[in-house]
Amino acid sequence: MSETPPETPSSSTAAASAPVIAVEHVHKSVTDSTGTLDILRDIDFRLAARDTVAIVGASGSGKSTLLSIIAGLDTPTRGTVRLAGEDLFALDEDGRAALRARRMGFVFQSFQLLGNLTALENVMLPLELAQRRDARPLAAEMLGRVGLGQRLGHYPKVLSGGEQQRVALARAFVVQPDVLLADEPTGSLDFATGETIMRLMFDLNRELGTTLMLVTHDRAIAARCDRRITIDAGRIVPGD
Repeated sequence: MSETPPETPSSSTAAASAPVIAVEHVHKSVTDSTGTLDILRDIDFRLAARDTVAIVGASGSGKSTLLSIIAGLDTPTRGTVRLAGEDLFALDEDGRAALRARRMGFVFQSFQLLGNLTALENVMLPLELAQRRDARPLAAEMLGRVGLGQRLGHYPKVLSGGEQQRVALARAFVVQPDVLLADEPTGSLDFATGETIMRLMFDLNRELGTTLMLVTHDRAIAARCDRRITIDAGRIVPGD
């Protein structure tokens, strides 16, 4: 009578336990007439589903460059980034753009709304690019959730900074991304408005189960995250 072989994890279980983001020994250097500048040096970490992490450090430390590489908007000199197990830099630019559209949302300091589109149309845009037929009702629902249900037809120029960032949050979350990347999301806002935006961002993040990575100079915002990664002169500060 033969022994039953030990059980092995199924591929779906293995996939579920895999990191959502794996940054693997990433280096970034640029060369000009004055020589070579090392912007990032051997950045290596993993993030699981639902993690929240703040990337902190002084201006010029490499934080925004790291975020751009994780998004596949910039390329590393060495190393790679895996998103849900898929090597971003094994893909061409079109492939990376398609992966971003499926799995990532973005919030920027300067909002990055399209001025010729209404709030509703700005939030509909990523859904329309994904060829979702229900783009309009989903966008309207998400704007309602961020408190802008009465501002659907307004253009960015007539919205306050806080309202524009709410539109940006709605646009980022409406596709229910695996990962949300935020670059100084309160940098253009006053303190009270920034607090409101951050509460809303963390509430939506918990509700939708997104992995959140944000670049910030604000230590109070960083303290709200599960993890903090400090970048100094292009390297991760150990033990932070």
